[in-house]
Amino acid sequence: IKKENIIIVYDDISLDVGKLRIRVKGSAGGHNGVKSIIQHLGNEEFTRIKVGVGEKPPGYNLANYVLGKFTKEEIQIMVLAVEKSSDALERIIKKDINYAMNNLNNI
Repeated sequence: IKKENIIIVYDDISLDVGKLRIRVKGSAGGHNGVKSIIQHLGNEEFTRIKVGVGEKPPGYNLANYVLGKFTKEEIQIMVLAVEKSSDALERIIKKDINYAMNNLNNI
């Protein structure tokens, strides 16, 4: 598979709940799933859509936090984030990554 045909959508604890960030390359940033993808591809150059899930509260186990449940308010925000992610994917596929980044990053 060409790297141009790979788009990874994943959770990011460094972004506020529901925020999107689109990138064309970068490190795993401690994300084990992304670390595995980088290892398998042999490089960090693939399109990614990060979806914020919020920072882990002090004292929480990271795995328990990211696998935990959202509050009612966060669920509403995440429903919109899923829609925005879908829109981002469509823009990347139909136009290009720069178009998507210029229109959707940090919304």
